[in-house]
Amino acid sequence: MLTVGDTFPAFALKAVKGGPAGLKLDTAFTEITSTSDEGKWKLVFFWPKDFTFVCPTEIVAFGKMAGDFADRDTVVYGVSIDSEFVHLNWRLHHQDLRTLPIPMLADIKRELAAATGVLDKNEGVALRATFLVDPNNVVRYAAVNDLSVGRNPAEVLRVLDALQTDELCPCNWKKGEEVLRPAA
Repeated sequence: MLTVGDTFPAFALKAVKGGPAGLKLDTAFTEITSTSDEGKWKLVFFWPKDFTFVCPTEIVAFGKMAGDFADRDTVVYGVSIDSEFVHLNWRLHHQDLRTLPIPMLADIKRELAAATGVLDKNEGVALRATFLVDPNNVVRYAAVNDLSVGRNPAEVLRVLDALQTDELCPCNWKKGEEVLRPAA
């Protein structure tokens, strides 16, 4: 799996747009590439499959915090191995996903999951992996959860806040708190 300091791989994936445009067949689809939001931080999170149980809880939680990430000049990309058509169908038929403001990327060839090292060897699906990628395309945070355990998007936001300070941040540090200052 990619880790801190690695370069996030180049990609070009079909996606279902976030927001209302992502609910209409004539406006739902787009292509998102590794250069689509150049100069911004990127939060890229993978989930195993659409139409499952844990996945929508995470996707909705990341979606609810999309504005908080945007306030920090960070775009949020959700990725699974399902096609853009499956993503659209899921959004249309899952009440909590209908208002999802973030795009759902379709890694149907499993290329991005494989390039990041998050493809589960037994199941052939992406693990619950999360990456924070800086504007220079360098991975600054990488985490993976077991397929059965959901993530904490608030913790990802806390880590992003800490990374963006370019300072030493203690355990459980939160935005607005003092950072560590080594003795001179």
